[in-house]
Amino acid sequence: MVVVIMGAKENGTEAMEEISEAAEHTFPDLPASPITIYISLPLPQMKPKIVDLCKSLFKKWSCLEDSRFSIETVSGGITNLLLKVSVKEDNGKVSLVTVRLFGPNTEYVINRQRELQAICYLSAAGFGAKLLGVFGNGMVQSFIDARTLSPSDMSQPKIAAEIARQLCTFHQVEVPGSKEPQLWDDIYKFLERASGIKFDDSEKQKRYDTISFQEIQDEVMELKALTNSLKSDVVFAHNDLLSGNLMLNEKEGKLYLIDFEYGSYSYRGYDIANHFNEYAGFDCDYSLCPDKETQCHFFRHYLNPEKPEEVSDEDLEALYVETNCFMLASHIYWALWALIQAKMSPIDFDYLEYFFLRYNEHKNQKEKCFALARTYLSGSKVG
Repeated sequence: MVVVIMGAKENGTEAMEEISEAAEHTFPDLPASPITIYISLPLPQMKPKIVDLCKSLFKKWSCLEDSRFSIETVSGGITNLLLKVSVKEDNGKVSLVTVRLFGPNTEYVINRQRELQAICYLSAAGFGAKLLGVFGNGMVQSFIDARTLSPSDMSQPKIAAEIARQLCTFHQVEVPGSKEPQLWDDIYKFLERASGIKFDDSEKQKRYDTISFQEIQDEVMELKALTNSLKSDVVFAHNDLLSGNLMLNEKEGKLYLIDFEYGSYSYRGYDIANHFNEYAGFDCDYSLCPDKETQCHFFRHYLNPEKPEEVSDEDLEALYVETNCFMLASHIYWALWALIQAKMSPIDFDYLEYFFLRYNEHKNQKEKCFALARTYLSGSKVG
């Protein structure tokens, strides 16, 4: 995510200071470096900078020859870049770490202090990779020997059940700080930032000008009132449980939830809803999203991981309604996020088109979801 909005500094100084201050506050003994490595660099130009970074952070590697370091791309999402670093030490042992480079200006959509604090407690609870060091625009973590899931993997019953069980445990982790749900505050912040954008590209500006932000604000207010009536449990939520943030070691049969950039206290229904929306992938093929039977399979393993068959029909119905209404909130959240990215990101992805895909799906599903909620709230059985 790049370029400048509301006076942000092009060199990323503000973001770097925020990361450093957050790390110092949360992990006072954590290795830190001021080095910044731009995500847009080709890998051959990036490699010597990554080597310098590793030597700067970890004294045991500071005198090793550069040839001892091997670097490869693990994954490249639409905001961050993950690199695998292999280091051959003097004793012949090969150590592995991952270097995560944040997209430029991610502080506009991500609270790094909140993320770093959450990592401490989530790592202690067995989630994600261990944090080993931080630098100007990223962090170094332990290496997870597993493959990243694809959207189609998530719908496999065995994997879906394990994701549900892991998410149930994840939602029980206590992270210090305010327990107030952040969803609507974040959406309103995105709405404010997204509504004041000017594009240099005239075609982009033309498409942007067709958007009614008053309409979106009205939709948000109406949806917030509806979901409030459902009284969803507030938990510490992942908020970005797409396939790229799920890893599986098939040999050990172990699933990992990773990357807690968007983690915050939120509604359990929203976290599950957001995960279900991600079945569609970045292409937004919503025909791939789970039907009621598939959702209920997930709910059973989420609500009672030990005895999923004992989950009552009443509990299934309540979570089904809750989740499907929060799917609308997920569409609005990421639609507004995409507008900000359309202005700021150097990554080759059509964020503006992604806005329309997400927001239009919200409009397509709204009547059905609102009718579902009204039926449920009236005390009638939902279909």
